[in-house]
Amino acid sequence: MGITNACLNEISGLVGNIGTKTAFGYVATGSGTTAFAANQTTLVTEIATAGLSRVAVTPTQATVTQTNDTIQWQKTFTVTGSATVAEVGVFNAASTGTMGSRFKLGTARSLVNGDTYTLTIRWTFA
Repeated sequence: MGITNACLNEISGLVGNIGTKTAFGYVATGSGTTAFAANQTTLVTEIATAGLSRVAVTPTQATVTQTNDTIQWQKTFTVTGSATVAEVGVFNAASTGTMGSRFKLGTARSLVNGDTYTLTIRWTFA
């Protein structure tokens, strides 16, 4: 997983309460297989069908090393068609917005109607 350059701008603004920055509260799936690059601003091919569209989630804190050193986004999608998920991302808006991170899955997941797909994305601050 990689944190995008645009995300660094949002995070520093949020921490310093500078400007009008927006927290990251959306997850999305995609079918793109291009490797991560820090200058990416969108998923390569975001999925907007089959029950796998971008959705709002409430982030939670988790502990990896120090208490609450990790932010976590989790969503269980109910698939309503057929799609292959090969990438996932965190965003700060329901459409467009800033992509905070993108992760290209090691193995794409082929999903069909009736499947459930649980997505968990974590950022650990160390």
